[in-house]
Amino acid sequence: MEKFSKLMENTFKLRENGTTVKTEIIAGVTTFMTMAYILAVNPNILSSTGMDHGAVFTATALAAFLGTLLMALFANYPFALAPGMGLNAYFAYTVVLGYGYSWQAALTAVFAEGIIFIVLSLSNVREAIFNSIPMNLKYAVSVGIGLFIAFIGLQNAHIVVDSATLVGMYSFKASVANGMFSSEGITVLLALIGVLITGVLLVKGVKGNILWGILITWALGIVCQLTGLYQINPEAGFYSLLPDFSNGISIPSLAPTFMKMDFSRVASLDFLVVMFAFLFVDMFDTLGTLIGVASKANMLDAQGRLPRIRGALLSDSVGTAVGAVLGTSTTTTFVESASGVAEGGRTGLTAVVAAILFALSLFLSPIFLAIPSFATAPALIVVGFLMLTSILKVNFEDYTEAIPAYVAVIAMPFMYSISEGIAMGIISYVVINLVTGKAKEKNITPLMYVLAVLFVLKYILL
Repeated sequence: MEKFSKLMENTFKLRENGTTVKTEIIAGVTTFMTMAYILAVNPNILSSTGMDHGAVFTATALAAFLGTLLMALFANYPFALAPGMGLNAYFAYTVVLGYGYSWQAALTAVFAEGIIFIVLSLSNVREAIFNSIPMNLKYAVSVGIGLFIAFIGLQNAHIVVDSATLVGMYSFKASVANGMFSSEGITVLLALIGVLITGVLLVKGVKGNILWGILITWALGIVCQLTGLYQINPEAGFYSLLPDFSNGISIPSLAPTFMKMDFSRVASLDFLVVMFAFLFVDMFDTLGTLIGVASKANMLDAQGRLPRIRGALLSDSVGTAVGAVLGTSTTTTFVESASGVAEGGRTGLTAVVAAILFALSLFLSPIFLAIPSFATAPALIVVGFLMLTSILKVNFEDYTEAIPAYVAVIAMPFMYSISEGIAMGIISYVVINLVTGKAKEKNITPLMYVLAVLFVLKYILL
């Protein structure tokens, strides 16, 4: 055991980063648990294009395993990667079902984007973009991401639902009337209880509070199922909360999607548009996640820079290219990594633990796929609160700093996109400081002007 601890210390610099093996393991498990839903969701989304469901599951787990492991090896950061939400929907519903591309051609666009990203990461372009963003905007990104993932948690738990007012609170009265309380209604109630449980554990300073919140909420759901309070309703999307080993343990074949790219449309203009869309969203989602989570973990230096960022960006870009070869949409750094950071994860050991669990999920998929969204939702909501506290670091005395920060914060949850929040924040920062004559005083970098122009052009042309 002593040899193991020494090896971990030498490899990941645990003492230097103020953490322990135990803390890192708990953080890694927590990160994985909040991300495990991707193993179920991604195959469901991509299979709508005609891709093999089982093959996509295997590709998803392998891409997450490889990408997250690369993050640990290249950068020694506690960030986990997997095929990204939003990017998978764009892949399936816009590129394939909307534009009429084959899924093979769409995979080619993802692969090409990954290769370009590798080049950009090696050439310092992405690093330069990260460093050019002002500190107050970086704090704002952290806050915006907090609200964004809290909103995702509220949606996943069906606490917030579609309504005539765009969004609204789930109606327990209506669920009783339409007979959905025993399936949907009870899960909403359990999610709300889960938020309170996780909050109490946080206040009490219980180690692993977020992970315990997930497990306790899931356990309460199992009790409800066994006592008949929770009724399974597959037609409505409510399944058993107990792991199903009826089909045994087997890994679905990767053959239907492995190396199935189609390069026949590479030279067309519409292919370049699709590839650029993947490129844009992936780049700024990743940068936003790195900024937000790293800021919350106090990993940024005095100049607001992230040490070893090149390794972090390279792991993301290599993960994307390899993921496309395996047969899945863009692999990116997950904002849910914040849950592990909130548990004290500070090094690549957290990422290694999460990566190992993604690899094990290939063999133990019934267990991981049984974790319901109402159990992980409280974790996202509470982590959202923890990230919200970065708002205290924003300089509200200077309106030229505060207003762009505010724009970035509200854009992320309301526009349902980290990259849109960054775009709006940068445009407003440049315009407000230029018009008010504060640009020289602020020493705004030329790259910020370039980014502002590019974002404006994006809204005009795309």
